Amino acid sequence: MPRNSKRVTSFVVLILLLASIHVYPQNQKFGIVIHGGAGTILKKDMSPEKEKEYTEKLTEALEAGYKILESGGSSLDAVEQAIRIMEDSPLFNAGKGAVFTNAGTNELDASIMDGKTLAAGAVAGIKHVKNPITLARKVMENSPHVMMTGEGAETFAKKQNLEIVDQSYFFTKERWESLQKAKQEEKLKEKHGTVGAVAIDIYGNISAGTSTGGMTNKKWGRVGDSPIIGAGTYANNNTCGVSATGHGEYFIRLGAAKDVSALMEYKGMSLASAAEEVIFKKLTELGGTGGVVALDKDLNVAMIFNTEGMFRGYYLSGCEPVVKIYKE
Repeated sequence: MPRNSKRVTSFVVLILLLASIHVYPQNQKFGIVIHGGAGTILKKDMSPEKEKEYTEKLTEALEAGYKILESGGSSLDAVEQAIRIMEDSPLFNAGKGAVFTNAGTNELDASIMDGKTLAAGAVAGIKHVKNPITLARKVMENSPHVMMTGEGAETFAKKQNLEIVDQSYFFTKERWESLQKAKQEEKLKEKHGTVGAVAIDIYGNISAGTSTGGMTNKKWGRVGDSPIIGAGTYANNNTCGVSATGHGEYFIRLGAAKDVSALMEYKGMSLASAAEEVIFKKLTELGGTGGVVALDKDLNVAMIFNTEGMFRGYYLSGCEPVVKIYKE
């Protein structure tokens, strides 16, 4: 082969190799923060075995989301995957571990939001979809709507070929016993365990999502803040992403997730200061309990709550994963 032909061939091979390499923005940081619910979570009430279970599952969710981000995947993919892992675990009040309504059924809610476009999707009162967070994303991406509820949402889920399960899939003995106790006491019970995640990818896009089974012994099709954009979930690339957990009625009345973003946007507050203002001042003064996890465009993390504990953790580029449970 002539020397010039060899040079051309080598040049073509080099071009093909370069084309196959993913070129990412230089020095773009990425990361993910998650929660598994806030409430009366005391170390004295937690066995070492149970604590280990929670720590391992939270770490698994963090690592799954981080792996997606590290490989150049989207923050939406990272949020969805982290939440799916927690939905599939009976440890949390979401998906498999959902609490029971007064009627002895499980009603699931979820939402997700894209901070780049402000697109959002949410579902409420669904009973047979294995992973509500994935259905919420389908609503966002494959429909003209933001929220779907009940049977209509499940009909849409079937059209999207999502996994449909019998109500028995969601049964756990612990949640069933909690319902019986709540009925005897004739009251609603807040059950920590709502799950959520916020992530920022290498392109600077922020996404947030939340998934829950609601409140034990709830009646009349009650829906909390988790599927409500601006209350339980919010994301905006210009400010931050937020996922909330706690007594939903109070988060709805405050528009808590959006309020964190608004305080940053209109008052120039830092992420931590904005989250503390919403949780320690506004929520507490109103009589509500719970917390938020949040991540801003500069990769600052906030995990703020006014309860005894919150299952939470974060995993940022260049760092090791951090998982916490109790108040510090």
